[in-house]
Amino acid sequence: MSSITLNAAASANAARRGNVLGRRLLIAAAWLVFAVFLLLPLYVVLSEALKLGFGTFFDALLEPDAISALELTLLAVGISVPLNLVFGLAAAWCVSKYEFPGKSLLVTLIDLPFSVSPVIAGLIYVLLFGAQGLFGDWLSEHDIQIIFALPGIVLATIFVTLPFVARELIPLMQEQGTQEEEAARLLGANGWQMFWHVTLPNIKWGLIYGVVLCTARALGEFGAVSVVSGHIRGFTNTLPLHVEILYNEYNHVAAFSVASLLLVLALIILLLKQWSEARLSRLKSDAAEE
Repeated sequence: MSSITLNAAASANAARRGNVLGRRLLIAAAWLVFAVFLLLPLYVVLSEALKLGFGTFFDALLEPDAISALELTLLAVGISVPLNLVFGLAAAWCVSKYEFPGKSLLVTLIDLPFSVSPVIAGLIYVLLFGAQGLFGDWLSEHDIQIIFALPGIVLATIFVTLPFVARELIPLMQEQGTQEEEAARLLGANGWQMFWHVTLPNIKWGLIYGVVLCTARALGEFGAVSVVSGHIRGFTNTLPLHVEILYNEYNHVAAFSVASLLLVLALIILLLKQWSEARLSRLKSDAAEE
């Protein structure tokens, strides 16, 4: 019996050492991939941006076209994200609180931007609102310009960022159910009071998380915006498009300088994402314990 026990203990120790070794190899592989595919590109961007010193770096950022691209990017984000927030709230409320014909179709259509190429989405808007598009003549008669202008950029940005808030809120609100809203209704609360005092406190971290993801996607959008913008320098170029133009002109230092600005914005959003994700995970764990 003693020899059997010793053999079993030796086998357990060997398995434990094997598990530790395997875990360390997996962790090392994960860090290697992280370094090669994330840290190395970040280092290249920053090193190229500062290649000629801080003077050239800030000159590239303070150039009128770069400032115009930044303003246009922030304006497009400032319009599209609140609109998607309203849509996401409305869609999540309808899907999670009510049964109606076409509910499954609505959920499917919300996910459509995930499966359609952004370039195709931009082309669809050109075919609809361009000078030769379906509504082109009517828009020209009323002196309304959508393609190669701010409205087209906003529409393209809204399309590619449409699912993020809704897809974050729908499962969260379905999991929470309707009991608290029904109790508030029995106590005499109206629809706005139920939303403001009952629903919103329960979904606020999921809502923030969805808005952060939506903002990140809007800031970095290239494909759809590239099609509808017309690449008019100083007027319809967002930051990603401005980086492309600078790079194509072999002005690499300026291109990487502007790209580093996008990098800083991405890092800020990443921190917000981690913060909101942690709060959302804590909320879900508290709900599971209850």
